[in-house]
Amino acid sequence: MKKSTKQLTGRRSFLLSSAAVMGAAFWAEETLGAVLQNTKTNSKPSELKITDLRVAVIRGAPFTVPILRIDTNQGISGFGEVRDGASKTYALMLKSRILNENPCNIDKIFRKIKQFGSHGRQGGGVCAVEMALWDLAGKAYGVPVYQMLGGKFRDRIRCYADTTESHDPKVYGERLKKRRDQGFTWLKMDLSAAQVGAANPGSLVNNNYWRFGVPRPTAPQQQGQPAGQRPAGAPPVPQASLEQYMSYNNTEHPFTQIQITDKGLELMAERVHKIRDMIGSEIPIATDHFGYMDENQFIRLAKVVEPYRLAWLEDTVPWFYHDKLRALKEASTTPICTGEDIYMLGGMLGGFKGLIDAQCVDIIHPDLVSAGGILETKKIGDYAEEAGIPMAMHHNSSPVAFMANVHCAAATENALVLEFHGGDMLQEWEDTVKKTDGKPLMEKGFGLVPLTAPGLGIELNDEALKSRMPKDAKYFDATPEWDNPGRSYDKLWI
Repeated sequence: MKKSTKQLTGRRSFLLSSAAVMGAAFWAEETLGAVLQNTKTNSKPSELKITDLRVAVIRGAPFTVPILRIDTNQGISGFGEVRDGASKTYALMLKSRILNENPCNIDKIFRKIKQFGSHGRQGGGVCAVEMALWDLAGKAYGVPVYQMLGGKFRDRIRCYADTTESHDPKVYGERLKKRRDQGFTWLKMDLSAAQVGAANPGSLVNNNYWRFGVPRPTAPQQQGQPAGQRPAGAPPVPQASLEQYMSYNNTEHPFTQIQITDKGLELMAERVHKIRDMIGSEIPIATDHFGYMDENQFIRLAKVVEPYRLAWLEDTVPWFYHDKLRALKEASTTPICTGEDIYMLGGMLGGFKGLIDAQCVDIIHPDLVSAGGILETKKIGDYAEEAGIPMAMHHNSSPVAFMANVHCAAATENALVLEFHGGDMLQEWEDTVKKTDGKPLMEKGFGLVPLTAPGLGIELNDEALKSRMPKDAKYFDATPEWDNPGRSYDKLWI
């Protein structure tokens, strides 16, 4: 036995000596060989290097979603995701700056590339890379991402169900009831002043949103009225061009001077009242997508919906107008929530730190795939917790980013609830990725944390993803044109 022990090296020697210590020296060498056969020995984190970065763009709802794959010299790959609706170029331009780096040096790489992100979807590339690095590091060390963030506070993450909008409150209420019946214990609906104004003349003042802002809407069908026809007496709505839409869409809320009339406020409050009656008083209902109005209009709206105890008003005026948000927050007991477009805790325009320090919202709402990634979102949540502010998490992406959010929420104490848009496509989600712990992505409105699976805890279903790609798109095609940036002086100071 001593002679055979000397002939063994590395892990075989360790296992054999350990077996002897445990009183299991009777193990046959064949048994030890079988154990070693199932032991991963090819991953050496200290020698791991990034060798490639590729992207596959899939169709999402309602946007396309670029899925990122980072490959290494040890055959391990990590997956990330550029934010919905953003360009894959945001990620591809970072390839030359991360090649040959050790992906386990996540913070070092993040500090190297974070300058190439910004607010809104411009942060999508940096966040996708950061997400994939965590997936790689977890796989290299054999532990879940949440464990590397300091461990978990919970095993499952409560999700709020965003719901497809309808002009008809009864139809909208039925859709929300369906989400409730699926097990969701938190709901969200759109409460659009523009929609009310389009169907009800006299609801808005200076209604440029519909006159110039968006393509011609489909009006709600009334009894005896052909589908899509506007109510009698309603002014015609011109078809807007894409240029007109983008021009209006880039106008900040205070500069539109759209106002809600008393009639419009009454109709919006009536809609909330009807839906609250259908859903019941026990389940939180959040609201979003009101239209481009200033804080004075939102103060009036927040007050009229107070009796129905909404969970929050989301994204009212732009997040960087701290004084306007504070005025809104202080004028009503309806909670104010924002943050899905903010990049990083600090930085340009103050980031989340400026918003939190100003105490101008009740709830922060980062989107992990544009806020800076997994670790930065946890930092944002931790900073908000010190100020007594909870963190809801915005999310309108694929199952890849969903699982990144699940890990982050598990590791962040003040994580309140995570957005979920896929109520009508849950089976498609389950078909797109497979959790490596064998459990479903979600169960009765809760995202399930992979307790032991390494990395993000998912594998891609290649065939399912290929079926969702735009026509003529290629699946993780080679990207050699992004290997070298040419002359690029990236330093930010002299």
